[in-house]
Parts: sequence; structure tokens; C-alpha cells
Amino acid sequence: MGQVSGKAAIVTGGASGIGEACAETLAREGAAVLVTDVDDTLGKGVVERITKVGGKARYLHLDVRDEAAWPGVIAEAEKNFGRLDIMVANAGIGIMAPIETMTLADWQRQQAINLDGVFLSIKHAIPALRRSGGGSIVLMSSIAGLRGAPGLAAYSATKGGVRLLAKSVALEHAADNIRCNSVHPGIIATPIWGKIPTGAMGNMRNAPIDPVERSAAITPLVRVGEAQDIANGVLFLCTETANYMTGQELVIDGGITAGGRPQPRPQ
Repeated sequence: MGQVSGKAAIVTGGASGIGEACAETLAREGAAVLVTDVDDTLGKGVVERITKVGGKARYLHLDVRDEAAWPGVIAEAEKNFGRLDIMVANAGIGIMAPIETMTLADWQRQQAINLDGVFLSIKHAIPALRRSGGGSIVLMSSIAGLRGAPGLAAYSATKGGVRLLAKSVALEHAADNIRCNSVHPGIIATPIWGKIPTGAMGNMRNAPIDPVERSAAITPLVRVGEAQDIANGVLFLCTETANYMTGQELVIDGGITAGGRPQPRPQ
């Protein structure tokens, strides 16, 4: 406990899934956390759970695409917590369809949230991190940002962009003692899977994707990942244990990108 005690963090998209787990984990380990999202009900629920067990957290409505809102977000963190040490740019969406049928509107919405929102998170956090003497920026990418996949071309374009954005920011701000790394989850059991028809993945079946079923088919560890698995990695990148790590990819995918398929278990 207390791995990030005395630090202050912002977690975008913190109302559910991986963002929720990141916010609760950072708070449990001693950080004061500003949770932002567009889902006010769920976001306030996350903060309520954190504070109920003695953690420090606040909620703020934020559409990460809205640059005019960002100065207020940073000011809110510094006003309530006195500083900013950690930015977890987690907010993102997945609109999955073959490239031939994807609309320009869906392409642009995905780019705006997954890339523009991450850019704005970084741009506005850096001065505050500098005022704190440095800190950690964690960008949520995906294994789709490391390799292509049918039905995921637009999503992969955004997540690949996030990966290289992290490297560039790491180089630009190393002298400020600001580290920037990307995290690349594999198949994680979050609500997003219930919104993706398998037809979007180049499959004729048009039912929601079952992450457990999909994990068993392609994950060497033969189990679906949990949001906490990713939050543990994010926590590591925010601690002093990772103070010599910047511009890198932290892949948490049960072995998918190792290149193999699940092997039959010995009888």
C-alpha cells in the first residue's frame, strides 16, 4: 500500500472498465484522483466508492475533445490536490467495421476521442507536471496499436498513433523529468465487448463478441484479462519503481503478441 502516496492524478474515461480500475487502484495506493468522464452517474459512483474507503477523489465531467474545458480540469486538480503528478489518458472508444464500410463520421469521431483527446490530455498536463518537478504520463493504447486486425483498421490507426505519440513526448520532456509510456491491453473483460457485433470483425455472425470465448481461442494464457490486470501495469508506471522507464510499451495481453496460439494442456 502507499506506492503513490502524496501524488495527485487525473484519469480520463475513469467511469468504467479500465479507467475505473486505474482510478480505484491509484487511490488505494495513496494518490488523490480526479476522475473525468462523460458518464456522470458512473463517474460519481467511482468517486463515492473511493471516498467511502478513505481515499481521496473528485469527479469532473469532461469530453476530452473539448480543448476549452482542459484548463479548468488542470486547475481543478491543482486547486483541490495542490499539484499534478500523474496523467492517465485512458478515454477512448472502439467503432469497429471493415474499412470499406466505415463512414467518415465514425472515422473522425474515433480519431477525435482516441487521438485528439490524448493530445489535449498531454498538452495541458505538461505545465502542471513541470510545476510538480516531473511526473508520469500513461497513454492507453492496445495490442491493436502494435499490429493490424480485420475490422479494426480505424481503431488500430488511433492506437498506433498513441504508441508513437508516447515516444515523441518522452523524448521532448525527458529533461523535465516527465516520463511518458503507453500501455497495450489484450482482450480485457470490459463493457465495450457487448457493443461490438462479431460481424465488425469480418465474421458473418452478428451477435455481441464474447471476450471469454475469444480469449480462449487466441490467448496463450487461455483466459480473459481483467481491468485490474491493466490497472496494475498503470500503477507500476506511475511509481518510483519505473523512474528509469520512458518512451516504452507495456504490453499486458496474456501472450497474444508473443506470436503463438493456445496449446493443448498436457493430459
